[in-house]
Amino acid sequence: MIAIAGLPGSLRAGSLNARLLAAARALAPEGCSVEALSLRGVPLYDADVEAAEGLPAAVVSLKARIVAADSLLLVTPEYNNSLPGVFKNTIDWLSRPPADIVRVFGERPVGLIGATPGVAGTRLAQSAWLPVLRTLGMRPWFGRQLYVTGAHKLFDESGELTDEGTRDRLSTYMREFAAFVAACRA
Repeated sequence: MIAIAGLPGSLRAGSLNARLLAAARALAPEGCSVEALSLRGVPLYDADVEAAEGLPAAVVSLKARIVAADSLLLVTPEYNNSLPGVFKNTIDWLSRPPADIVRVFGERPVGLIGATPGVAGTRLAQSAWLPVLRTLGMRPWFGRQLYVTGAHKLFDESGELTDEGTRDRLSTYMREFAAFVAACRA
């Protein structure tokens, strides 16, 4: 079984990227599970808090769930032509202490997808993640790109992805990403 930890980069209720992650989970191929994680409860990074109190419980829990998975799927919004601060903040916490970087991120396969109501997709946000992933020593999958545009029109009231073309592209992405993760495990 291939285990993917999926992390949507928004806190908003009804987030398009949380919906995209739910669709990715539903469309994952047989033999692949996707666990939806959350940024909720992760405070702003503060080295003084870390020194005085250690890692927040939400960070410890996220780390454990990522370590238990075979790979990480970052489902990123795009804010002001880059990655969301709340998302980057969570990764910053997850990289503390520095000795944990290899255990949590090192050589871990990672995929990037994203949804936006805009017409440009999440190309710039996904590109902005690349130096971060390189610094963390991750193994990004570049076999397929998925930028979901006009996403506010592609989900129904219950959050279900209803656009068949997007469903097909996401299904292909998940199948090929799972194959990449399996090859990395081998």
